[in-house]
Amino acid sequence: MSVIENALQKLRRTGAAASMRDVAADALNESGSTRSASRGSEPTYCTRQISVDLQDLRAAGYLPEPARERLFADCYREIKRPVIHRAIAAEATADQRLIMVTSALPGEGKTFTAVNLALSIGREHDVSVLLVDADLPKSEVSRIFGVYGIRGLLDALSDTDTDAESLVLRTDIPGLEIMASGTGASTAGTAEHAAELIASSRMGQVAARLSLRNPRRLVLFDSPPLLVSSEARALVQIPGQVLLVTRSGQTPQQALLDAIAVIDKHRLHGLVLNDAHLSAEGRYYYGYGYGSARGKGAESTDATQVTTKD
Repeated sequence: MSVIENALQKLRRTGAAASMRDVAADALNESGSTRSASRGSEPTYCTRQISVDLQDLRAAGYLPEPARERLFADCYREIKRPVIHRAIAAEATADQRLIMVTSALPGEGKTFTAVNLALSIGREHDVSVLLVDADLPKSEVSRIFGVYGIRGLLDALSDTDTDAESLVLRTDIPGLEIMASGTGASTAGTAEHAAELIASSRMGQVAARLSLRNPRRLVLFDSPPLLVSSEARALVQIPGQVLLVTRSGQTPQQALLDAIAVIDKHRLHGLVLNDAHLSAEGRYYYGYGYGSARGKGAESTDATQVTTKD
């Protein structure tokens, strides 16, 4: 049984009938209005909209230079197509709409990948994307989008009276929403307790809320690296899809195999090969294919191999 299913069952067992009715109603609500999960009365969907400056993102190194935009767009189309298909397939479960982007170690380009994948999914006509800053120790997504220090994921986790949906920020890019890492100021939920909050049943409830509010929304978590963060090892139990970013010429093979071993084989959707190029010509290579990764503690797994630049 998935963490999402466990969270839903817990809500039922604790008698939160009104909350469950709201979650179900939101999932079927075509008008886009949202009701509070705790009170079931007034809409709590955040009306705040932030402006995304693509030039600032490019200057900070999170978008490719203009001459390579077409190539990168093709790369991320190859990454997103199977992710979207798996998320909205007729037989898909709610947790398939939860996607975690992580890496084995720091410096492998997982935030770069999460940002560009979110922007690419946001261009789709049939789905939207919510990019959640779940890298609580670093909060890089919050910083680059200018929402660091405002209420977000930590606040939703530490305050059970807070409807997670009310912390979602709309952007001026159609199809793209953001959730900041949060202040962690409410109750006892501070950054020091982030690992325990991520590992709590509340995280499953928050993820369920974000997933079920809109059945055409994909929720993309930018996660800390798996091998250096207890938060990431707790979070990896929740999404139905995990993308593991590895950097060409940098990620040690054993670190990659150790990271793969941490991920349930049914959740590991693919590997993203970052910063690969053809040494003979110095050009960036992009492609799409399937391979396998084998090693101690890791079973054979299909791997999406798409190269991007960090």
